[in-house]
Amino acid sequence: METTKRSYSDTFTIAWRCLLLSRRNPETFLTSILLPALMMLLFVALFDGLVHVGGASYTAYIVPGVLIQCAAQGSSTTAVMVNQDITSGVMSRLSTLPVRQRSLLSGHVLEACGRSLVTSAVVLLIALLLGFRPAFSLTGLGISLLLLSGMILALSWMAVTVGILSKSPQGASSLSSLAIVLPYLSSGFVPTEHLPPLLRTFARHQPMTPVIDSLRAALAGHPADMGLLAAAFLWCILLSSVFYAASVLLLRKKLHG
Repeated sequence: METTKRSYSDTFTIAWRCLLLSRRNPETFLTSILLPALMMLLFVALFDGLVHVGGASYTAYIVPGVLIQCAAQGSSTTAVMVNQDITSGVMSRLSTLPVRQRSLLSGHVLEACGRSLVTSAVVLLIALLLGFRPAFSLTGLGISLLLLSGMILALSWMAVTVGILSKSPQGASSLSSLAIVLPYLSSGFVPTEHLPPLLRTFARHQPMTPVIDSLRAALAGHPADMGLLAAAFLWCILLSSVFYAASVLLLRKKLHG
């Protein structure tokens, strides 16, 4: 029990340190706030009325895609921060203290999740100003929060893994940017039936699509497709578990040779 409390305490301490570092970097802060607003405005201005999405407005249709897109964008910052801690020797010094190595990584993930949830709130605020009116119930609200948190967690652990593997902060930023492409190649911004055949097949079977479709249904107050919802949660759990295990093993190898 005492070990568990210490682990949680270490995680929150590292997360607070990461938050302070983020606050001292105004470019990161401004990007996290301005980018979601600009993305919502840009997509609505360019494609509203051009893309047919059934009975829903295009603003309502793209909200889930923009939420996941901004979480993926934020993961790049996490990858860079982890890499900087490793390449600068900070992670090695911290590992000599009575701190569990997993807490060193969990702290980064906790800060990333908090930052991404704030970004999500900005996206929803801009969407409301553009006319988006969610119609979810209490159950829909719970499903939305779980799905969004699950994908943010998966993307954050992926970013940690990329940060450990990369040779430099620039490499970490470039590699983690690959995650930004996935929401575009999903049902996030256009229905999958409007995509070319090869992209349509990929979009229907990649992790982002069931998460985005389930999130869209929850926000709209539609009955949940249990098969789709189960696939969404399974993807979140699988990706989080795989990248968590990979990051812990990679950090151990990096610090101890």
